[in-house]
This record gives sequence, structure tokens and C-alpha cells, in this order.
Amino acid sequence: MSLDFFFQIAVLIMSIVIHEVSHGYAASLLGDQTARYQGRLTLNPVKHLDFVGSILVPTISYLLGGFIIGWAKPVPYNPYNLRPGRWSEAIVAGAGPLSNISLALIFGLLLRFGASAGWVSPAFVQITAVIVFINLILAVFNLMPIPPLDGSKLLFALFPEKMLGFRAFFERYGLILVLFLVFFLWQFIFPLAVFAFRLITGLTP
Repeated sequence: MSLDFFFQIAVLIMSIVIHEVSHGYAASLLGDQTARYQGRLTLNPVKHLDFVGSILVPTISYLLGGFIIGWAKPVPYNPYNLRPGRWSEAIVAGAGPLSNISLALIFGLLLRFGASAGWVSPAFVQITAVIVFINLILAVFNLMPIPPLDGSKLLFALFPEKMLGFRAFFERYGLILVLFLVFFLWQFIFPLAVFAFRLITGLTP
């Protein structure tokens, strides 16, 4: 394994930790303290890492396709404690991808204006570009409308209550669908992250 791989894994882990903690804080602000009571409102990676999503899948995706993708243990919350109603779960779900988009924008604009001003080093460009690109990949990946990804919660918020059985069916096979997405449909999703990277930074990843 190269040094670049371990650096990307470190960026991935911290990015997904921030992603999950954002879910927890959104739930807390909306009235549910489950994540707080279980000690998940912390940036300590040990509290969030999942062997399959945080170690195995990123390693396999890097070896097979040269890209890094993964996930952490979902931060728990009780939707029945949330307010102000059916949209609260969608707000909690959207907080995760929003955190990744925010990180991508902060570091991406820093990279864009720093490079145009000529005061950034090649090492800074490389490090910052990795942070931006991985966070964009996480945002695009998690916004896919496939359970248990965040995009599915945003989609289900639009469903009438009579379609809850439809939701339960897809959530039952969620992990299989996510793995299928990662290894077979990624060629259609990856260009979205590339486009967003170019739009924000003005550079090619």
C-alpha cells in the first residue's frame, strides 16, 4: 500500500466521522438525544468506525478502481422524538451530505483562490484536492436514493404513509443495494463528483 492510500483513508475516516456527527447534532437540535446518550456526538473515530464500510470497502475500491469510498456506523436517533414532523428525519439525513459539501466548498475555494494568487505549494494543492474530492464523493454517494443512504430518507419524506411497506422492503435489502451501487454503478456517479470538483476548484482531479 502506498502512502497516498493511507492518507486518503485518513481523510475518508475524518470526513465520514464529521458526516455522522452532523446527523447526531441535527437530531439533537430537533429534540432527540439518542446519539448524545450513546456517546456518538464525538469526533473520536473509534466511536464511529465500521469494519466493512470504513476499512474493507475503501481498500477494495482503491485496489480495484483507484478511488476511495466508504461509510461509518450510522449515528442512532429515534425519529419519534424529532420535531416538527415528517420532515425532521429528512433534515437529519440531509445534515450529513451537507457537512461534506461544506467541507468541499471551504477547502475547494481555498484551493481555487490560493492557486490563482500563487501562494500555495504543490503539496498544499495535493492535500487540499484530496480533501475536496473525497468529500464530494461522499456527498454524491450518500445522496443516492438507496437505503440506508441519506438520499433514501430525503426521498421517503415525500412518500405518503400508505407506502411505508415499500420503504421497509427496500431497507431490508439496503446493504446489498449499496454494495451493488459501489461496485457496478460507480461509473455513472463518479463523473458527478469530478464535475463538482472542477466547478469549485477550477482544477481537474
